[in-house]
Amino acid sequence: MKQNSKLTLKALIDESVKKYANYTSLVYAGEKNYTYQDLGKDINLIVDNLLELGVKKGDKVAILATNSPNWGVAFFAVLSVGAVAVPILPDFHPNEIKTILEHSEVKIMFVSEGLFGKLNAESKQLLDHMILVENFSYIPSGTSIKDFDKLEPIKPVQQKIINTVEVEEDDLASIIYTSGTTGNSKGVMLTHKNLAWNAQQCYEIQNIDVNDRFISLLPLSHTLENTVGFLLPIKYGASVHYLKKPPTAPVLLPALQVVKPTIILSVPLIIEKIFRAKIFPAFQKSAITRFLYSIPPVRKLLHKVAAKKLMGTFGGAVRFFGVGGAKLDETVERFLFEGKFPYAIGYGLTETAPLLAGAVVGNTRIGSTGPAIPGVELRLGDADPLTGEREVQAKGLNVMQGYFKLPEVTKVVFTNDGWFKTGDSGRFDKDGFLYIRGRIKTMIVGASGENIFPEEIESVINKMRFVLESLVIQKKGKLVAMIHLNVEEIENHFKS
Repeated sequence: MKQNSKLTLKALIDESVKKYANYTSLVYAGEKNYTYQDLGKDINLIVDNLLELGVKKGDKVAILATNSPNWGVAFFAVLSVGAVAVPILPDFHPNEIKTILEHSEVKIMFVSEGLFGKLNAESKQLLDHMILVENFSYIPSGTSIKDFDKLEPIKPVQQKIINTVEVEEDDLASIIYTSGTTGNSKGVMLTHKNLAWNAQQCYEIQNIDVNDRFISLLPLSHTLENTVGFLLPIKYGASVHYLKKPPTAPVLLPALQVVKPTIILSVPLIIEKIFRAKIFPAFQKSAITRFLYSIPPVRKLLHKVAAKKLMGTFGGAVRFFGVGGAKLDETVERFLFEGKFPYAIGYGLTETAPLLAGAVVGNTRIGSTGPAIPGVELRLGDADPLTGEREVQAKGLNVMQGYFKLPEVTKVVFTNDGWFKTGDSGRFDKDGFLYIRGRIKTMIVGASGENIFPEEIESVINKMRFVLESLVIQKKGKLVAMIHLNVEEIENHFKS
């Protein structure tokens, strides 16, 4: 497929609005049609208002909002005037949000009603303007949530300012603050080329067209959803369907039947939870089923039957179920693999916009993230003299500019010859498929000198019926596991 002549997100949206004008773009699941032409008109309305507010090229504009069609409108409007989008994860603490606003020098924020309460007084003082995402109305200083229904939506400007901004490929498009485990989150600087190119390369491993329907489950402020679940479908004219509430079973299951998605992006936790709560217990009901499940050929047959039911639960039309963001439990992956469910595995980081490697439908290997995506180079660094571990390093047009206002930290994560250091320990098989062991920083050296990756222990603990998540750390020379119990499963157990 012919690609954009210019790798900017402004070029991407402008071309899609023209090319796919009458096709469905971004909608709430089951609600009225909203075409690419409609999307383009709304983006232009917000562009005019941003220009009237005096937004200039390089200015920072934050988006603190739950997923919705208007999130996309705000994002593209910001980029179309040459400004820099600062998407903020909805689960960040109010103090973290204040720190991000301060550090990024944001003066304008798009905020959704449900997250407005996360802005403390100090955060609001940092902002010149706040715009409500639900209907694009200005929120005057001192407004309380109970008065939101009185706010009037943005209107077309009286004296339109012509948008003469030229957006270039190497211009900064987005600063994404990572939810890091070590101290304050860092602002990852991603250019238009980083994001547009990565979305384009995704097509090289999974074709997308106007008939595809994405259902959005992950936050748009996360690079996996932003690039693969948002920019990719928009570039190729697919539709993206959003939920008005968090994707709990009562909300998600009916939506899946209405949308009948062809593409789903997920983190391992979602599919692992489904497997442990609904699928695996069926194989363990009785001594007979447990015995049958222990016989490999029978297990494969049972997996195929269960995978067919799972396909029905997801709407019956899924052709690509992408999993990324963390390592998928091997037992769950074996079920998907043997059941011939159309799953794919992706590997990447916020710093790489995000995709580096991908194992696509029909070409997966259990435990592997697949080979490097086209255009990306991967290699292993020299073995650590103490541990023998080798770090995965990457090169490609998707690698970030650096960390915002942190030149010294940026310097540390690049090798002398310009390769980005991922911080992950890994290995390649003879066909170039990548296998990730774990984060080098969290690796623990045992008493007898062995390398212990907490992720491997967590994977075993997480298989337990009443465990939702776990975190393994070293404390006073011993391994300690902190457990997040599955309250729902415990309650169901005692009810039965």
